[in-house]
Amino acid sequence: MTSSSSASSSSSAALSALAPYGWDQAWADEFAPYDAEGLVAGRVIRVDRGQCDVITADGVMRADTAFVTPHDPLRVVCTGDWVAVEPAGSPRYVRTYLPRRTAFVRSTSSKRSEGQILAANVDHAVVAVSLAAELDLGRVERFLALAWESGAQPVVVLSKADLVPDGVTLAHLVQDVETTAPGVPVLPVSAELGEGLDVLAAVISGGTSVLLGQSGAGKSTLANALAGEDVMEVQATRDVDGKGRHTTTTRNLLALPGGGVLIDTPGLRGVGLFDAGTGVGQVFSEIEELAAECRFHDCAHIAEPGCAVLAAVDSGELPERRLDSYRKLLRENQRIVAKTDARVRAEIRRDWKRKGAAGKAAMEAKRGRWM
Repeated sequence: MTSSSSASSSSSAALSALAPYGWDQAWADEFAPYDAEGLVAGRVIRVDRGQCDVITADGVMRADTAFVTPHDPLRVVCTGDWVAVEPAGSPRYVRTYLPRRTAFVRSTSSKRSEGQILAANVDHAVVAVSLAAELDLGRVERFLALAWESGAQPVVVLSKADLVPDGVTLAHLVQDVETTAPGVPVLPVSAELGEGLDVLAAVISGGTSVLLGQSGAGKSTLANALAGEDVMEVQATRDVDGKGRHTTTTRNLLALPGGGVLIDTPGLRGVGLFDAGTGVGQVFSEIEELAAECRFHDCAHIAEPGCAVLAAVDSGELPERRLDSYRKLLRENQRIVAKTDARVRAEIRRDWKRKGAAGKAAMEAKRGRWM
């Protein structure tokens, strides 16, 4: 058998065996040069301390990621990557990963403002919000901004819906989140009772989904319910605030029996934005649409005349909480970007000077009227 026909046979086998994990002809075409070298195609299902588990046509391989250790933390191997693995050796090494279609990235808690990649090649970002505690709409908006920025379609799951037995109250909670998440499906789900799981399973059956949320949001319980078996450890949450300890400590990729792939993640205490300006704009799309009607194209929506955004707040069309949250996330994202982009830092300084001059002129005008 020639090397080309051998590679073709290998590619066909991978296409058949890895299809449940999201492998398709487009990935096979990307992998073709590595296939010709005799490397093995696989998807990373777990990363742990410089090594990873990779699902291949021949089963799960343990591989070392030392060969792919760039200084840029956004280019490390992560769960969801499609990789080229050496066929033999002890240890086996991941040679490279294929170009990512999407990437879910947040800012680290370090002062260096580096990005941390949580999952790659994701189609849906499922944000789990527990109804065991009071809704934190600001946190939902943060998750959604990162989800939109990643290139994935966000979905909000209101977990533990069985704790809100009154249908009218539950409908109001769903409506509150829908207002916070324009264009995003909001699904009340009870993994305990099995309610809403069929709708969620249908939504995520067509691709790869990453499951996000705080500790105690019920992510592992959701993962187990969707997988049809106890694949993730579950711990009880505190009754006082609905929070729990970190059950999941690594990001794990699971093929679901109803179709689709799920990446479960550890509970996230911090949800820092990382160059997510486009995502913020999509979360607050109604504000951006209003801003297009402002008198000044660079309106800051603070006290400018002819501001359509402030007019919408005054009329009750736009909740003031939404505008406050919009401003907060824009400022945070701008600070993050400015730390690595000198041009943005210069723009911020010019903006500060402009606003300072405008404020000074306004004060002088007031003094003139008083005198």
